[in-house]
Amino acid sequence: DNLIFVVNCNLQRLDGPVRGNGKIVQELEGEFRGSGWNVIKLLWGSYWDPLLARDKDGTLRRIMMEMVDGDYQACKANDGAFVRKHFFGRDPKTLEMVARLSDDDIWRLNRGGHDPQKVYAAYHAAVNHTGQPTVLLIKTVKGFGMGKSGEGKNTAHQTKKLTDEDIKAFRDRFNIPVPDEDIAKLPFIKPADNTPEMQYLHGRRAALGGYLPQRRTKAEEALAVPELSAFQSVLEPTAEGREISTTQAFVRCLTPLLRDPALGPRVVPILVDEARTFGMEGLFRQIGIYAPEGQKYTPVDRDQVMYYREDKAGQILQEGINEAGGMCSWIAAATSYSTNNRVMIPFYVYYSMFGLQRIGDLAWAAGDMQARGFLLGGTSGRTTLNGEGLQHEDGHSQLVAGTIPNCLSYDPSFAHEVAVIIQDGLKRMVEKQENVFYYLTLLNENYAQPGLRAGTEEEIIKGMYLLQDADKAHKLSVNLLGAGSILRESMAAKELLEADWGVGANVWSCPSFNQLAREGQDAERHNLLHPTGEQRVAFVTAQLNGHAGPVVASTDYVKALPEQIRAYIPKGRTFKVLGTDGFGRSDFRYRLREHFEINRHYIVVAALKALAEDGHVPLAKVAEAIAKYGIDTNKINPLYA
Repeated sequence: DNLIFVVNCNLQRLDGPVRGNGKIVQELEGEFRGSGWNVIKLLWGSYWDPLLARDKDGTLRRIMMEMVDGDYQACKANDGAFVRKHFFGRDPKTLEMVARLSDDDIWRLNRGGHDPQKVYAAYHAAVNHTGQPTVLLIKTVKGFGMGKSGEGKNTAHQTKKLTDEDIKAFRDRFNIPVPDEDIAKLPFIKPADNTPEMQYLHGRRAALGGYLPQRRTKAEEALAVPELSAFQSVLEPTAEGREISTTQAFVRCLTPLLRDPALGPRVVPILVDEARTFGMEGLFRQIGIYAPEGQKYTPVDRDQVMYYREDKAGQILQEGINEAGGMCSWIAAATSYSTNNRVMIPFYVYYSMFGLQRIGDLAWAAGDMQARGFLLGGTSGRTTLNGEGLQHEDGHSQLVAGTIPNCLSYDPSFAHEVAVIIQDGLKRMVEKQENVFYYLTLLNENYAQPGLRAGTEEEIIKGMYLLQDADKAHKLSVNLLGAGSILRESMAAKELLEADWGVGANVWSCPSFNQLAREGQDAERHNLLHPTGEQRVAFVTAQLNGHAGPVVASTDYVKALPEQIRAYIPKGRTFKVLGTDGFGRSDFRYRLREHFEINRHYIVVAALKALAEDGHVPLAKVAEAIAKYGIDTNKINPLYA
């Protein structure tokens, strides 16, 4: 009963009626009553009260119920004579009821939302109701006061200017003290400070805490986050024969956070019915699923270690298959520092394809609200989740994330990258209370993890670090950039280039093409605005400057993602981009990567083609590689397949 909704039912959308053939108030009443809410309807103003009191046989009320919203709108878009004919004229009894009323009297019959006394009474009843949330369904007129220019008309939203006659009608309706000769000047009228209305307004503002809304920009509490060493289990290389996914690495990163006495209670894991897919079912037993009424049943898997445990004190928000609901819960926790003066750390995990594509508008709103937290797109990449086809294969969420200014997005390939990025996010959002949020795409593909090489932490955060050096024994070399699952294809391509073609290859892990692009754009802006000052060098440029050769970027996302850094490739270097433009499909991973032309063979061919364009190898070498690897040159472009 601490929740009150107010729904303004003016019956209109921007173009026409909400329910021209029905009754939106009744529809909403059914929805809210069915959900257990207390419903207060404020439909008719005080001028209707005498008529309703005389309606002994219910004829007037019957007409009110039978009349659809499209007709109600028409009544308020016309005049009293129209209402007499088309409303009261529906029955001789009601027509007789208003026989002594003039057309002006009938026009004065007001809707409940325009009656201050009834509005006050409705609000009073809502505030004092206990045991249920309350919704007020208040009937009003769209464009009230606009007269013939817009009142009740479909054009109300687009009306930009009133005629002098409409302004006069507005003045008369609301008793505004402006003489006719001043109407065209549209003077600003402000009552004197000692008038009752101004004293009331000032009093209300004082009671509300001031004249402007105020927002808490930082929580008053200060929390320290663990050092990177707290995530040691994912910073080290995996043992011989051991393979894990980056999703498993994320779950391992959660463990020390949940055990932290200060931060543990602040962690809010949010799931949309895929915990087992992401390997997070162990949290069911560890911290439980929040359920206000506890668990009234015995789960079917109660005999298992990781059984489905609901608990009044549970910490997981299990939203079911409801990405929008999960995102709303995430926003509530992610803005708690401002609304509740309490820092929370929400981790919302979902299928990456079902994230920003479905709740992109909410993610944009979260950025606008200065949310802080982690969004994690599991089973990411267009070729990683094999066997589920178009519906599940995400190749563009990273590009969407890049459109949100305060969203820092990463596509890590390895466990240690996940840990470094999460620890950086905690530092910035929790310890420093910066207004950013993080988006990480995670993989369900298991492979050996190389572990963190000391000194690369800052480069990981910036978006690019050297993973493997080229074999210096080779005269020619190339630079292979990769991210997510396709970085390992670049690593395999390095071996083929060196073994089959005598070309060395530097392999660069690029956890964030978005961050690289933003940093490059920032450097470019600085140089534009400071032409005579010291010129900045983009991070991508600085990284590649000491490593000769063309550059090939490969990703499990659309080509537009790595294309963002083309401007920052050192001058004179050929830059080739491989990506997954096109619809997904069901197949084995290796076949999907062949289909999208992003596997190790295509990377080798792209590298050789770049060398040929630079005049270092003959084009015949490229054709030889195409033949050697059995590439079908006549297959359809995957963009259109």
